[in-house]
Amino acid sequence: MLYRKMPKNGDELSILGFGCMRLASKEDGSIDEERATKQVRYAIDHGVNYVDTAWPYHMGHSEPFLGRALAEGYREKVKIATKLPSFLIKSREDMDKFLNAQLEKLNTDHIDYYLLHYLVGDLWDNIEKLDVGDFLDKAKADGRIINAGFSFHGAGKEFKRIVDAYDWDFCQIQYNFLDEKNQAGTEGLEYAASKDLGVIIMEPLRGGNLTKTVPQVVKDIWDENPIKRSPVEWALRWVWNHPEVTVVLSGMNEETHIEENLRIADEAYPNSLTEAELQLVKRVTSKYRELMKVSCTGCRYCMPCPAGVNIPLCFEEYNNLYLVDDPAGERFLYAARLGGVVTAGDPEFASLCVQCGKCVEKCPQHIDIPTVLESVVEELEGSDLEQRVAMAKQLFKQT
Repeated sequence: MLYRKMPKNGDELSILGFGCMRLASKEDGSIDEERATKQVRYAIDHGVNYVDTAWPYHMGHSEPFLGRALAEGYREKVKIATKLPSFLIKSREDMDKFLNAQLEKLNTDHIDYYLLHYLVGDLWDNIEKLDVGDFLDKAKADGRIINAGFSFHGAGKEFKRIVDAYDWDFCQIQYNFLDEKNQAGTEGLEYAASKDLGVIIMEPLRGGNLTKTVPQVVKDIWDENPIKRSPVEWALRWVWNHPEVTVVLSGMNEETHIEENLRIADEAYPNSLTEAELQLVKRVTSKYRELMKVSCTGCRYCMPCPAGVNIPLCFEEYNNLYLVDDPAGERFLYAARLGGVVTAGDPEFASLCVQCGKCVEKCPQHIDIPTVLESVVEELEGSDLEQRVAMAKQLFKQT
């Protein structure tokens, strides 16, 4: 296992972190505790020392599971990361209530890496007004948390503003070879590193989209390389090639996946890909973009929409519908992410579009946005949309 140092505290963290959002599960969807515990402990025994969870994962059962899985001496071998559910916070008192509940769930007296969950600009503004900075300062001072950070899901300009708003120790961003210009992107990665923040990477495989069902035309490009690698290895190595990255999270729930990821994490040094290999990744990126239904890069020049449509997110979910083999799952995610469930904000569905055309004038990709939004409505909304939103609200209702 290779390790990289957290800039501000010197912690030597395994470059591979164990993500507990997609744990091994039984047929009814509940956590298969026996199998998942063996998997977590196997990863730790083979060098993983960073384990990440959150309040809503597995309908609120991930944190208690992890508390049990880290018994028998395993707690002392790892750094635990979990997250304040920012979207559920209504008062300053709520922050302490959730943190104290999480300490109990995790059966620990401190959380090593504590994040504000799912930050976007508006959500950050809301909890900043509730004095979240004071909460973090006091929780660090009394030892309940050791390092303070945030996970980010908004636009690049929001990312820099949040980075500059508090003396963070680290941050967590979505990053992979398709998201260089999406959300925080490469610019955000480099900006965070310039501020001496450790950077934790989520979704290195884009939720498995880059590895589950790989189009043959993409496989053909990968196969051109003299050194044969799986799509998983290409995706992970590309992220780890960036020296600014500290830890890459992987939601490992298959024993074979754990073995493969551990092997790659023994070899993936920063700046180890050749220029020819980097060019190969660029060709794969271009091919994926050809396969996507819309060429949106997530630049957000089209925003804000006067009618309240989250255009980039609508397009992201629309593309995902054609890149993965789980249409039902993507339709659920569309309802959850665009329905205001996670952020406790207003719905941002494509169907809110009033065809004003103002976005078209701003789009550097020259996308006929209103027309594409009509296709999003047709394929991702439908008569069961309200039912999917209700299911998502139930999922995030954990208190």
